[in-house]
Amino acid sequence: MSRRTPDTRTFGEQPVNLSRRRFLISGSGLAGALVLGVGLPVGQSRAQSAAAAMPAGTRVPAFLEIRADSSVKFLSPFIEGGQGIFTAMAQIVGEELDADPASFMVENAPPGSQYQVMDNGMRITGGSQSVRTSYTTMRRLGALARQMLIEAAAAELAVPVTSLHTEPGRVIHGESGRSLRYGELAARARELPVPSVDSVSLKDPAHFRWIGKPVQRLDMHEKSTGKAIYTIDCRVDNMLHAAVQHAPRLGLTVGTLRNAAQVSAMKGVHSVHQLPGAVAVVAERWWQAKRAVETLQVEWLEPEKPDGSYMPADFSSDAFAAVLAQQPGDGENAEVRGDLQHGLAEAKSTFSAHYQSQYLNHAQLEPPSALARFNSDGSLELWIPNQAPEMFQADVAKRTGLSPDKIIIHSPLLGGFFGRHFLYESAMVWPQAVQLARAVGRPVKLIWSREEEFLRDTHRPMAAVRFRAGLDADGYPLALEAVSICEGPTEGLAGQHGDTLDPTAVEGLSGKAYAIPHVRIAQIYHKGPVRLGYWRSVGNSMNDFFYECFLDEIAERGRLDPMALRLHLLQGNPRLTTLLQTVADLSGGWQPGPYTAADGSRRARGVAMASPFGTEAAAIAEVSIENGEVRVHQIWQAIDPGSIVNPAIVEAQVNGAVALGLSQVLIEESVYQHGQPVARNFDMYPILPPSRMAKVQVRIVESGAKMGGIGEPPLPAVPPAVANAVSRLTGERVRSMPLSRITFS
Repeated sequence: MSRRTPDTRTFGEQPVNLSRRRFLISGSGLAGALVLGVGLPVGQSRAQSAAAAMPAGTRVPAFLEIRADSSVKFLSPFIEGGQGIFTAMAQIVGEELDADPASFMVENAPPGSQYQVMDNGMRITGGSQSVRTSYTTMRRLGALARQMLIEAAAAELAVPVTSLHTEPGRVIHGESGRSLRYGELAARARELPVPSVDSVSLKDPAHFRWIGKPVQRLDMHEKSTGKAIYTIDCRVDNMLHAAVQHAPRLGLTVGTLRNAAQVSAMKGVHSVHQLPGAVAVVAERWWQAKRAVETLQVEWLEPEKPDGSYMPADFSSDAFAAVLAQQPGDGENAEVRGDLQHGLAEAKSTFSAHYQSQYLNHAQLEPPSALARFNSDGSLELWIPNQAPEMFQADVAKRTGLSPDKIIIHSPLLGGFFGRHFLYESAMVWPQAVQLARAVGRPVKLIWSREEEFLRDTHRPMAAVRFRAGLDADGYPLALEAVSICEGPTEGLAGQHGDTLDPTAVEGLSGKAYAIPHVRIAQIYHKGPVRLGYWRSVGNSMNDFFYECFLDEIAERGRLDPMALRLHLLQGNPRLTTLLQTVADLSGGWQPGPYTAADGSRRARGVAMASPFGTEAAAIAEVSIENGEVRVHQIWQAIDPGSIVNPAIVEAQVNGAVALGLSQVLIEESVYQHGQPVARNFDMYPILPPSRMAKVQVRIVESGAKMGGIGEPPLPAVPPAVANAVSRLTGERVRSMPLSRITFS
C-alpha cells in the first residue's frame, strides 16, 4: 500500500450524481432510504427515550439503521482515512449483530456525545486508538441490536425469545424452521426499548465468524472506480471557489496589493480578499482563482513586535540543528531507574554519542481543503478533513461566536492521516473558507495548492539526543542516560513548555523493557520557530531510531551480537523474547553479516524493536550499498498487538508503515533556508519511490495481551533496523537521518 494513497468512503448527504468530480451535496439534509429499522425514529419512541439514558456506545438508534433489504447503515465514531477502520468497525459490530460485514454501508458520524465511545470519553481518530479503545463497546452495540431483532421476531412469530437464534441477516425459529430477515423486523424492533447492557452476553471468540478473519475492505470498490469522496470533490449549489497565497514566512502581514484592480478584472474572478497572513481570490472556478491569486503582487510587511508565530528571515534548519547539539544542561527527568551516577562509576568502560533527527512534512496526497456554507437559519455548515469532529466544532464556535448547535460539521473521508488533520494554528483551511463565505454571501470551497500546503504544513519535530552508557566487564550495559533536546509536538501546539514534560517528546526513549539497572531519560525543552504537529507514530518515529541505534553501539563496544544483547536484556519478558525470536525465524535465522548474497552484492542485516501504542514490534532489515546509496532489499517484521480484528488490514498497515519508515530514514527531510521551506512540492521533497521499496514479510503474533494499536506501531522499528544494518555493513556508525546526506563507499 502506498503510504500516501487516500482511502475513503461516502459520507453524510447522498450525492445526486456519484461521479467523483460532479458530486453534489443536497441542500435539504439527509436524503436516501427511509429509516426503517434500528435507526433514528420519527418522533419520540420508547427506544429513543431509553437510549437517551444509556452510556455512549450503547445508544443503538444513534449508530445503526437496518434497512428493508437487510443492509446495515452504520455511523462510525472514528474517521476513515486509509487505515481500514470502516471495515474493522463493520466486522466488530457485525460479529455480535450476526450481520455480514459486506452488508454494511459505513459513514463517518457527525459530532455528538453519543459517538464519544473511547475509554477516556473523547473522540479522536489518532494514536492508533480506534479499535483498541472501542472494541468491547462496539461488540456490545451489535449485541444490543441483535437482541432487539430477536425480541421483535418473538413478538412477530408469537414464540418465546429463548426459542430463537440468528444466522447472518436472519432470526430463525429452530423448531418450526420459520425465519424472518432483519429487514422485515427492523420497523418493529425500532419501537422496542433498548435492552440494558448487562442483559446481553457477548460471543465466545472461538465462535467468531468475522473477527480475526481477512474480510475484504468495504471501500475497495469505490476507490477502484473513482467514487470515493473527499472534501475537494464536494459541491453545493451556488458555490464559489477560492485559492490563497500565504506570506512567505510566518508572522508577516499583508501590505499593499500592487495589482489588485488588474487581478479583479481577470476572467471568472469574483473578488480579491486580504486574510491574516495571506491573500485570497474567489472565482467561479478553482483554476481561475489559483491563476489569479498567483498573479497578485503583494507587499509583505514585517511585524512591529514579533511574537511566537514569527519566522525569522535568517532561520536555517541546519543552523538550528547545530544549536540543539550544543545545548547545555541535564534536562528534566522523564524516567529515572536506579542511580545513574553510581552505575557509571561502577562501569568498567563508559562512552557517549550524539544523535540527530530531521524535520518532516506530512506530505499527504490530498491538499487541504474546506467548504463553508452559511444557511438562512443562521447555521454554518462545514465540510472539512478532520480527525476530531467535536474538537473542530468547538473551535469553530470559539472563532465564529456561533453556538455549537448552529455548527454542522461534515467529515468527508480523508486522503491520508499521518497526524495532519488536527487543530493546527496557521495550518488550517477552514477559518479562511468561513471568512470568505461570510464576505461574499455565498458558499465557498477553498483548496490550498500543493505549494501552499508545503509552506504552511506543521512538521515532525527536530531533536538532538545525548547518550551516555556504562558497561560492565562482560560488555553489558549497567547505566544508560538519554537527554533529548527538542520541542515536543504537544508543546509545539501549546506554544510553550508545560508544568510537566511532554510525553510525545520522550516516548520511544522512556519506558523501555530492557533490563538496564541504572537509567535516566530527560528532556531539555528548546523552542524553535517551525510549527510542529503530530506525525505518524509521533515521538516514537525518531526516538526509537535514537535508542535502538545506540543499543547497537553498546553491543559493538561490548563485543556482543546485537540480537544476543537484546535477548539478554529481555530475560524475564517472555512476550518480547518470543517476538524477537519470531522475527529472527521469519528472516530465515539471524545472520548480521556482512555476507555475499546470491546476486554477488555485499549485504548486512540490522535488528530493532519498538513498543508504541500498546503494541510490540520487532524488525530486521537487509541492506546493501549501490552507487553510494543505501538499498534496502527486505524488511521482516513481527508484530504483537495482543489480538487482531482483520489480519489483511494489519498486514497492509505494516506495509504502509514500513514505506513511511524507509522514506524518513533514507531520503525524506524538510529543509529551511532564509526562513522558508526549500521544498514547495514533491519535486524538492522526495518520498520513497516504488523502485526503492523493500520486500516486506509480516508475521502477526497474538499473545493475548491487551489489544494494542496497529496504524502507527509498525513504523518505529524500521529506521533503526536499517541504520543498524548500514553500520554493520560499512563500519560507519549512523547517528542521523536521512541517510541521503551520507555518501557510502
